[in-house]
Amino acid sequence: MLHLRTTLVLPTVVAGALLQTPFAQAQDFYKGKTVTIIVGFTPGGGYDAVARAVSRRLADHIPGNPTVIVQNMPGAGSLTSVRSLDVNAAKDGTVMATFNAGLVTQSIVQPDKVNLDFGKFSWIGVVSPDFRVCYGFGPKGVRTWDDMMSRKEFILGATGRGSGNYINGATLREVFKAPIKQILGFPGSAEQRLGIERGELDGDCGSFSSIPVEWVRDGQAHPFVRFTERKPPEIPDAATYVGTFAKTEEQKLTLTLLDAADEVGRPFVMSKQVPPERVAIMRKAFDDTMKDKAFLADMDKQQLPVIPLASKEAEDIIAKLVSSPPNIVAKAREIYE
Repeated sequence: MLHLRTTLVLPTVVAGALLQTPFAQAQDFYKGKTVTIIVGFTPGGGYDAVARAVSRRLADHIPGNPTVIVQNMPGAGSLTSVRSLDVNAAKDGTVMATFNAGLVTQSIVQPDKVNLDFGKFSWIGVVSPDFRVCYGFGPKGVRTWDDMMSRKEFILGATGRGSGNYINGATLREVFKAPIKQILGFPGSAEQRLGIERGELDGDCGSFSSIPVEWVRDGQAHPFVRFTERKPPEIPDAATYVGTFAKTEEQKLTLTLLDAADEVGRPFVMSKQVPPERVAIMRKAFDDTMKDKAFLADMDKQQLPVIPLASKEAEDIIAKLVSSPPNIVAKAREIYE
């Protein structure tokens, strides 16, 4: 009987060890490695600031404590950075990207231009929803919705048609017939801020956290409309929820599709080709970083929000977007064209 029990137990122990091998190997994999976070925009903007804050603490939560660096890869409204994951980036778990989540919506309404299925990436997590606003700038800048609607033109900049600030501005123009004029081709939000300061642009639509702190503090930026119903306390009450101005059911549903990607506003993804055990390690490291006191203090110092979503929550939002009614997708497509 003793011999029989030993015979039965040994294979179980060996099998358990074999099952643990991939994860154990992944635990050792990152030692001495360099992990790269690709940012789809130029340095100095909100996406870049968040990525660098994550990069400073992420290694503390990855077994082996690799070096973590940031690489800026602007292009096509950050689409270039996402495409690189499956084209020329390493697929071993050492590369992830953060990008404009508006591309998710564009992939649904313009699949011919953004030929990517964002459900086929490994979502690592989201630092925060993208709380987006439109604001006027300067003493004579737009301060209210009615003020904007009464102007001959409200001139905004954007990186490209797929970028979040383009969609926000175009939404006001196409859904509400606001007098929005958009100038495309800016590499990132840092360059747009220079255009605002020089008087070439009247303001911007974008992440509230990307507005220079001193502009808000000194009353130079005047947020007058926001694109998420939820409002964090730092956004002034003057920024009215855009859905307030919707008069028809079609307008409301169109806004839902156009703005839903803001819920995954600061996303981090990896190629689906990365081994799942390494994806699991990076997801846990990301989740732990979101609770790291030093990370939270760093983000608070920069007045950047941390309202994280785990990978599963982000994937559920993407699935909901994909199931949008065809007539609403068609209406939203007009805003991109």
